Amino acid sequence: MNIVEWAFGKRMTPAERLRKHQRALERTQRELDRERVKLENQEKKLVQDIKKSAKNGQIGACKIQAKDLVRTRRYIQKFHQMRTQLQAISLRIQTVRSNEQMMQSMKGATMLLGSMNRQMNLPALQRIAMEFERENEIMDERQEMMDDAIDEATGIDDEEEGEEIVKEILDEIGVDLNQSLGETPTGIQSTAVGETRVAQAIGGGPTTSDDDLQARLDSLRR
Repeated sequence: MNIVEWAFGKRMTPAERLRKHQRALERTQRELDRERVKLENQEKKLVQDIKKSAKNGQIGACKIQAKDLVRTRRYIQKFHQMRTQLQAISLRIQTVRSNEQMMQSMKGATMLLGSMNRQMNLPALQRIAMEFERENEIMDERQEMMDDAIDEATGIDDEEEGEEIVKEILDEIGVDLNQSLGETPTGIQSTAVGETRVAQAIGGGPTTSDDDLQARLDSLRR
């Protein structure tokens, strides 16, 4: 503690000062409530005394006690008004404290965002993203090569397996694949073969284009 704090007390922050004022207001409200309760008890006692004096025929005492009752009720009303005003002031102080806390939070968030923005290296981030994309493409290519090698080693045909799955699904829902796609007429093939034979008989043998086509089919069958 320095000499200034020892002589004049510790310097309080605005938030501490607001808390101190709010505690003082709450303490004052409690004191007002206690005094109001005392006055209300006094009011009840005066009403009983007025009734007692009236029964005994003490009219003068009744008038004095009636004045005291009116004065007491006015004080009770003033205490109610004072407490309401103090409560409104306390609510305003609470609002100021909330705004102060919100401002401090926003200040901290702004400093944090500024620090993060200064630490963020956009060129490095772009370079990392490009490297990630390149490595991801390499990984996809290697995965495709591994899948092809595994398929060749195991003899699994994805297309045939996919057709089997589609056929099973269509069978489950009651759809015939042949009826949906339409059956190929068997007469077309025989007609085409007959026409080919007739052309060969007329032309004296297959043409050069037919020989090329047959050679390609033979190579594909191998």
